Amino acid sequence: MSTPTTSPLPAGASRGTRRPAGPRPLAGRLWDDRWIYLFLLPTAILYTLYTLWPIAASYWYSLLDWNGFSRDRAFVGLANYRAALDDPLFWQAFRQTFLFMVVTVPIRVALALAAAVALNNPRLPFATLFRTALFLPVVTTTAIVGVVMGFIFDPVGGPVNLLLLRAGLVERAVNFLGDSDSALWTVMGVHVWKWLGVTLVYWLAALQTVSEDVYEAARVDGANGWRVFRDITLPLLKPFTVIIVLLTAVDTLQVFDLVLTMTNGGPFFSTEVVETYIYRQAFAATIPRLGYASALAVIFGLATLLLALGQAGGLRWARRAREAG
Repeated sequence: MSTPTTSPLPAGASRGTRRPAGPRPLAGRLWDDRWIYLFLLPTAILYTLYTLWPIAASYWYSLLDWNGFSRDRAFVGLANYRAALDDPLFWQAFRQTFLFMVVTVPIRVALALAAAVALNNPRLPFATLFRTALFLPVVTTTAIVGVVMGFIFDPVGGPVNLLLLRAGLVERAVNFLGDSDSALWTVMGVHVWKWLGVTLVYWLAALQTVSEDVYEAARVDGANGWRVFRDITLPLLKPFTVIIVLLTAVDTLQVFDLVLTMTNGGPFFSTEVVETYIYRQAFAATIPRLGYASALAVIFGLATLLLALGQAGGLRWARRAREAG
């Protein structure tokens, strides 16, 4: 009686194991992860309805002469874009939007860096309390901040004017939000105060990457606080600076709610930004111009996209700088 022979197993293999059969079909992998996609489905549906679809629809609406309500939708091609290029109020709002960014971004970044360096000092008492106080405006609703600031800067009974008058700094009340020369700068100041905490968190996170041993070695060598900051802290934070500046710049373009509640774009359009001008054309005009507003939104969106591309390039540069360092 002959005994069955068995072929030898490959090295490293054991009986009872199966060799991998190669990549599974896509349908099989999707079925294995069906519960993941099922739980993601509500978010995907909402994102499509309230983000992707409005973006796509804006491009189509920008080619129409439509008020947003009637059934009459006349296709006008690029006429809305030509009208936007010839609209002086739109370009005034465009310039003021980027002036807002150019002025507030350096102030936010510099003040937040100074505060972060001070609050990162382990010997500073009540550091946690100060961090909370600086971040508290961030979690306050912007619309509420805008309304309250309207009362604070009120020329009749506002605490700012009362303080200035009692200190003898001005002879009469200053209409901060009612004067076209000061309104935009006042809104800028409130914006910096409101969102300083976000930039502060960025800097505090960046400072955690600097080892305390580096600071101790510098102090042992006799370096004072300014030299430590100039020769150690700033060079090590250079890659993060690019990221923080770009993130703050993109964030500064979104000031619709603050401007609307503080000045509503006035006086005489001196605080009008692109977002409020689009809102005015689409919803607040006597005869809404949704098609024209969509064209304005597309132009502004493309400008923001260019800034976002610069942000992506800055992030890549910062990553290479960190790896090289």
